[in-house]
Amino acid sequence: MIITICASIKFWPQIIAVKEKLEAIGHQVLIPPHQVKNEVGDFISVEEYYQVRKSMIERGDNDNWVWQRKNEAIIWHFDKVNQADCILVLNYDKNNIPGYIGGNTLMEMGIACWLKKPIYLLNPIPRKISYYEEIKGMQPIIINDNLNLIK
Repeated sequence: MIITICASIKFWPQIIAVKEKLEAIGHQVLIPPHQVKNEVGDFISVEEYYQVRKSMIERGDNDNWVWQRKNEAIIWHFDKVNQADCILVLNYDKNNIPGYIGGNTLMEMGIACWLKKPIYLLNPIPRKISYYEEIKGMQPIIINDNLNLIK
């Protein structure tokens, strides 16, 4: 199967680890990009970009290149959801929320739902988020960290 991993970029090390496990059992795996271009066109890691973006928000900065890259990343990943047979959401703990699913991941799940593709969640749906019902309505398959349940 072709599986697109969807997750907060904060989980980059976990994304790579799960990708390798899925490939070892025979799947093709699509993931978010690891690098983006900064304001002068040099490649920076997504981890660095994440920190730049978060600090800009905290400062109230509105540097346009940051939001251009965000838009590009959103569209690139929507394309990967479209290419896949299913998506796997890596919903680990973040911001004191067990099984965190952020805004981008929610949008990617919405695209998968609209395309009638199976949505797998690594962990249970987080109850401490306002869009619990929307996620529940997409009828994800919760695999409780068992990648062999993706079929």
